[in-house]
Amino acid sequence: MALAVATAAFAVTGLTGCGALDKAADCIKTADAIATSVDKLSQAVNSASNDPTQIEEALNSIDTELGNLKNTTDNADLSKAVDDLTKGVESVRTAVKNGDTTPDIKPITDAATEVGKVCTPG
Repeated sequence: MALAVATAAFAVTGLTGCGALDKAADCIKTADAIATSVDKLSQAVNSASNDPTQIEEALNSIDTELGNLKNTTDNADLSKAVDDLTKGVESVRTAVKNGDTTPDIKPITDAATEVGKVCTPG
């Protein structure tokens, strides 16, 4: 997914001036961090039976990355996708606190998909 978003972001840079370049940079940064975050969480959920604390550690890592992303993007659509991803993280965190060792991470993957849409020109 990150590669597709990065490719789309680079395509955008050729269409218009600095505004597109700023959006492309935001998209690349966001897509990379989200892909990493979703991968970490997926791995943690898959191995939760071995070490349930991995989910919490992955969520903490994602929170940190999202905080950094929110502070570095000025694109409203990307900010919304980051907000949606944050809500997904909160949902998973609540499920884990309630004893769910295999929480639904679909809200997180949905938010990652939305970032891809935002970063695709057209």
